[in-house]
Amino acid sequence: MKKITRRNLLGMSAAAMVAGPLLALTSRGVFASDADKVDPNGAKAKQFAYVHQSEVSGKNCANCLLYSSGPDAEWGPCGIFPGKQVAGAGHCSAWVQRPG
Repeated sequence: MKKITRRNLLGMSAAAMVAGPLLALTSRGVFASDADKVDPNGAKAKQFAYVHQSEVSGKNCANCLLYSSGPDAEWGPCGIFPGKQVAGAGHCSAWVQRPG
């Protein structure tokens, strides 16, 4: 039987701490297409002035840092509305420029 050293234990713990959140992020993406779309008339959507079609030039969900889908995706998850999808062409007051 192999002896487990403190160094090995710390290494395995670090790997598990990194793998857990990554697994959660990738599994959430699999089910994102099944998520409900944000209702612009909902309380939270109104709180953030969310609309499905942005009226602000150059600012939409697809180029926001909080949007988890690619820039060409029609709908995708957003950190502001967990478990829901927002329109790539949408906009809300929490918009933050995506780097790059």
